[in-house]
Amino acid sequence: MPLLFSYGTLQREDVQFATFGRALSGGFDELLAFELVPAAHSGTGHANVIRGGRESRVAGTVFELSDAELAASDEYERRDDYTRIEAALASGRTTWVYVSRKTT
Repeated sequence: MPLLFSYGTLQREDVQFATFGRALSGGFDELLAFELVPAAHSGTGHANVIRGGRESRVAGTVFELSDAELAASDEYERRDDYTRIEAALASGRTTWVYVSRKTT
């Protein structure tokens, strides 16, 4: 099953129910070599990650999803012009994470 790292709205239970039809179970991890910055539409309180230095880390939650749920998260994130990329976690695992298309 694929892993998905969330640093934003997909950590919210209401968003999980709306997107996946259930609350997700996840655990704390950190995204390596990325930094958290306000999103272009920063008036919304949303944030984005951009590639940072080797010591940069972003805290968040990593979830294990089914392939169908990963496809549902693609639909959810595409609305805000995000794209999914692979990245390394502090735990040593590889995960998917969404970043703004404007910063890739």
